Amino acid sequence: MADVGGVAADHLRSYIERIERLEEEKKGLADDIKEIFAEAKGTGFDVKAMRAILRLRKMDKADYQEQEYMIDLYKHALGMLDVAPDTSAEEEAETAAF
Repeated sequence: MADVGGVAADHLRSYIERIERLEEEKKGLADDIKEIFAEAKGTGFDVKAMRAILRLRKMDKADYQEQEYMIDLYKHALGMLDVAPDTSAEEEAETAAF
């Protein structure tokens, strides 16, 4: 392995090339995902809603419940919801965390 100024050049080159290959794969996957969204949109699906669902599916159940509770609470405070949110969902989220 060649050292240049105290840096193992071959080792560094290996890391850089591996990262470059992964970046290429990542771009290819991003392009594939973009095509799937375009296909879904073409058949009438709402892509924004699909993206929101994907974000929610990644969340922990307790975090999801807490977020939904807070959104409902804020909607109620702004007059966007007629009834106050069910506090049992917030209590469940708190107890699930312990």
